Amino acid sequence: MGRKRSDKIVFDNVKVLDAGAKGVSVAKAPDGKVIFIPNVVPGDVVDVQTFKKRKAYYEGRAINIHEFSEHRTEPVCSHFGSCGGCKWQNMKYSQQLFYKNQEVFNNLKRIGKIELPEFEPILGSEKQFFYRNKMEFSFSNSRWMTEEEIQSGKEIDNANALGFHIPKMWDKILDITHCSLQEDPSNAIRNEIRDFANKNGLTFFNPRNHEGLLRTLMIRTASTGEIMVLIQFFEDDKENRELILDFLADRFPQITSLQYVINSKANDTLYDQDIILYKGRDYILEEMEGLKFSINAKSFYQTNSDQAYELYKITREFAGLTGNELVYDLYTGTGTIAQFVSKKAKKVIGVEAVPEAIADAKENAKRNEITNCDFFVGDMKVVFNEEFINTHGTPDVIITDPPRDGMHKDVVEQILKIAPKKVVYVSCNSATQARDLALMDEKYKVTRVRPVDMFPQTHHVENVVLLEKR
Repeated sequence: MGRKRSDKIVFDNVKVLDAGAKGVSVAKAPDGKVIFIPNVVPGDVVDVQTFKKRKAYYEGRAINIHEFSEHRTEPVCSHFGSCGGCKWQNMKYSQQLFYKNQEVFNNLKRIGKIELPEFEPILGSEKQFFYRNKMEFSFSNSRWMTEEEIQSGKEIDNANALGFHIPKMWDKILDITHCSLQEDPSNAIRNEIRDFANKNGLTFFNPRNHEGLLRTLMIRTASTGEIMVLIQFFEDDKENRELILDFLADRFPQITSLQYVINSKANDTLYDQDIILYKGRDYILEEMEGLKFSINAKSFYQTNSDQAYELYKITREFAGLTGNELVYDLYTGTGTIAQFVSKKAKKVIGVEAVPEAIADAKENAKRNEITNCDFFVGDMKVVFNEEFINTHGTPDVIITDPPRDGMHKDVVEQILKIAPKKVVYVSCNSATQARDLALMDEKYKVTRVRPVDMFPQTHHVENVVLLEKR
């Protein structure tokens, strides 16, 4: 039943039916329209207040829960509900895996419209918390006030925050006291930086007026125990900059790499900035199966190190290498997959658009004494052409791990033209993967599919597919 309350519709006793895209759940309104509701679990029975009405759907929030789903669990995080990071923390992990698997299956079936083998079981993450090796936090002098704080009517004497952006609010930061995504000393480093800055009157960034000293904080950790900390300053204030960096170096001597950036431009992206080393070395080392990979401030590396190892093992297994194959690794990044499969291949050719990533890949191969990997830089759709194939040989196996947008259609066409025996397609977005698989269906049959969960407590899921020539 629907009723109006201050121009917003309230639907009573609505059963939550499914988990939808982007971590929100799905229910049906009495008029047949879909309702998207955050922070509820399929199986819950709730009263929903809508705040947005569209032609085909409503967006709403649960204002009362009548029945709790059997798939619910107690969120471990005190910030759950305000922070948009771990949207599924109130759902049992087994059920998270069920919905991730279902999303991949639905995308491959509905978008791909191709014949599929039976899926191999989704690989869950052994660590469901403290699995991330990289976290980025923002400073703000206008922190987000929780509903409880507003209701209490207490005057807030300090509006500084160090934490995460509130979803859909670019200028509001939720102050984070404890995050369960990255191992210690991550929480201690963040909290002590905030406390020290407050005690010493260091200014937090104001995103509207573009002023303030402290802008962002990045913490990277590795399975080797090495730690990188990078502070982004908006203003060039040598005295206060050195004050906080010296404090950090003294308080946390285990930091391997202490770096900073002075960035006074409108956005806070690091990729066009000069990174300045303050103490230690400008990279940390990650290790996987005896291979060492250097990670600098700008490097892309899979965010869940332990599960990346599992993902790469599945990729290598799907490739079925015997030691005689020429392998192309497209979108190679810093060459981790290329080097990981190299001991089972005759030769591996890695291609990547980001020059710094290829420089890292070459450095890592040298460090690991790998001589059968060559790396080339260039836009995939431009560099991956007939001339490139003639120069480097026709691959027996192609491994491709593109960004969320999937492969460019020219890259797909080129793969179809050279027609290797096998293609192993690693994807972080099964919707664009499904689109690409449909384009390849004329020549390739999907023979193996295995989803991999890299991000527990979120809706994100990776998927590995083996395509074999028909």
